[in-house]
Amino acid sequence: MRIALHTKLKPGAEAEYEAAHRAVPAELVAAIRDAGATDWTIWRSGLDLFHVIDCAAYDLLLARLAELPANVAWQLRINELLEASHDYTAPGADAALPVVWELNPAAGDVDA
Repeated sequence: MRIALHTKLKPGAEAEYEAAHRAVPAELVAAIRDAGATDWTIWRSGLDLFHVIDCAAYDLLLARLAELPANVAWQLRINELLEASHDYTAPGADAALPVVWELNPAAGDVDA
């Protein structure tokens, strides 16, 4: 499953947000993978952040991370930089962006 999210930084928080993401704790990276994420990319355009997450099940990912100390500490740090609390601090919230259009490779065009 692929999920797209949009979050927004507080003005002036761009450099600190990017610095934090250059040093994501290894324990948190491992926990995110163990929770079912196989890929997570964040793009920034000004104050707007766009996340694309590939995971087995987004609701399970949120639930597995919710109480982990490494994630709780990370959320406290990162949420200080965001306009609103990050979407995945509220398990069960439907914060994913709706799909409007998608180009997928034809079944016969994918290398096995």
